[in-house]
Amino acid sequence: MVRRATPGRPKASRKLSIDGPAGRLEALLDEPKQPASAVAVVCHPHPLHQGTMRNKVVHTLARAFNELELPVVRFNYRGVGASEGRYGDVVGETRDALAVVGWARHRWPGVDIWMGGFSFGAVVALRVALATEIAQLVTIAPPVEQLEPGGGGQPDCPWLIVQGDRDEVVDCEAVVAWVNELAPGPRLVVLEGVSHFFHGRLTELKETLVDILGKSGEDSDA
Repeated sequence: MVRRATPGRPKASRKLSIDGPAGRLEALLDEPKQPASAVAVVCHPHPLHQGTMRNKVVHTLARAFNELELPVVRFNYRGVGASEGRYGDVVGETRDALAVVGWARHRWPGVDIWMGGFSFGAVVALRVALATEIAQLVTIAPPVEQLEPGGGGQPDCPWLIVQGDRDEVVDCEAVVAWVNELAPGPRLVVLEGVSHFFHGRLTELKETLVDILGKSGEDSDA
């Protein structure tokens, strides 16, 4: 059961160091007071374009999950920040994310795993959802040119995509066309007037995520 928490001042993030396939991974844990019914792992944008776990969209995604009373683990891929190793051309970053999922399953045994990702991180999150059991997938501004036509297979879980129609990095029309190739396909929400980094619209992004995911959780409990 996913519950919607009363918004309030967020707790300070707890710093973590998680064993990864290329060395230690720097991570942050944002944990609500309530017992976990699920835990979310969030993947950040491209490491070669200044993407880190402290990206504002990634932080907003984490806040949305926290409002649904989910602990959230954000982490830096190999070679980013204090994480060891070097860029792994998506494959390595996917392995890093799978290691974080494994750590979360050990830390919270028996709970569901949710995956979220922004931009390049959306690709990583989808690859993880195709490789292991995930209860919910959220991808924000997925660069579909990096994905196979028809999705290359779809994860066996609910899937939400949020895309801005003024995105200067990921073409909105390409995302819509790609989603239309999928059957049954994910739920796609297009926000009008929104750029790639959701400048001035982060609150709207968070509220959209909380509203949709909160209602989804209520429907699954019915």
